[in-house]
Amino acid sequence: MTVDDSSSSASAGAGGSGSGPATPIGRDQHTPHHEVDHTAQPTADPLAIRLEQLILGAERRYTPFQAARSAGVSMELASRFWRAMGFADIGQAKALTEADVLALRRLAGLVEAGLLSEPMAVQVARSTGQTTARLAEWQIDSFLEGLTEPPEPGMTRTEVTYPLVELLLPELEEFLVYVWRRQLAAATGRVVQVADDDEMVDRRLAVGFADLVGFTRLTRRLEEEELGELVESFETTAADLVAAHGGRLIKTLGDEVLYCADDAATAAEIALRLIETMGEDPQMPELRVGIAFGTVTTRMGDVFGTTVNLASRLTSIAPKDAVLVDGAMAEELGRTGAAPVSEKEAEAEGGGSYRFALQPMWQRPVRGLGVVEPWSLTRRKPKIPG
Repeated sequence: MTVDDSSSSASAGAGGSGSGPATPIGRDQHTPHHEVDHTAQPTADPLAIRLEQLILGAERRYTPFQAARSAGVSMELASRFWRAMGFADIGQAKALTEADVLALRRLAGLVEAGLLSEPMAVQVARSTGQTTARLAEWQIDSFLEGLTEPPEPGMTRTEVTYPLVELLLPELEEFLVYVWRRQLAAATGRVVQVADDDEMVDRRLAVGFADLVGFTRLTRRLEEEELGELVESFETTAADLVAAHGGRLIKTLGDEVLYCADDAATAAEIALRLIETMGEDPQMPELRVGIAFGTVTTRMGDVFGTTVNLASRLTSIAPKDAVLVDGAMAEELGRTGAAPVSEKEAEAEGGGSYRFALQPMWQRPVRGLGVVEPWSLTRRKPKIPG
């Protein structure tokens, strides 16, 4: 994705990347006055300042202009980096630290050395900011809030928070770096195994959507806490199953998950496991899954293209607790020996060792994609002799 300066500036000026409450930073002379978030000023709360210094490991020393000058970059480029990371505008308040200067210097240095183009450096800042913003929000909402409940009567949460953060911070930081390195190693391994350089961006993958049936009705019937628990259970179970069977979870959307896999059989196994596992939970609604196989464009950890759209459309027309796949997915399962092209072929081979069964469905028009012929995917039951 090519970075659009005007659009990114407008969105950032309104409060950052949209992935969560933004951390305030700076504004340059090119930012129209009406786009500045004047409410995003640095806090003056003593405890908040102490926590900020503990987490950042440094005191506030610089205005945005001073930080940019110390890093040796233009105010315009510094603003682009900060906005890409999701930091809101603060004018020229003194709120930045040595770490902010170092981060600017590192990004700009990668550009100056020719290792990254400027648009790519902005993408690095944006992807990192969006991912860590969501992580930080989750850790505060679901993790720290519960742990900072006063353990004894008369104690305030304020008295508990600072020492707890002090103890957790180094451990969580080390764990974050460990997981990132593991994920980076896995992603790098997938890329270097690709024979064609063009496939490093536009790759052939199996893409699956899994969607809870009747979720809108549930939102009207369940209490907020019950609904939150159900969504968390669905997302956690789906994430664990996708990872355990060799797929990659792209994102969760409350009542829907998007995943992909390098081969068709892996995606098919995940789909059926999802339905089987969710079916064991009486509180969980029925599930439907759609899978398509084909060229996919990958950007910033997400996937795009006709294949993704087709998988989504197949999900919307799939029956309850069923998996629909497109013709390309059915063909790939047949080519790799995971499913017979036809039952006649399977019978001719004495049943074979196929894992899956495919049944063609009626052709139907799919909005925006023309007429498609979905296939029903199920597990192949072993043939009983006699």
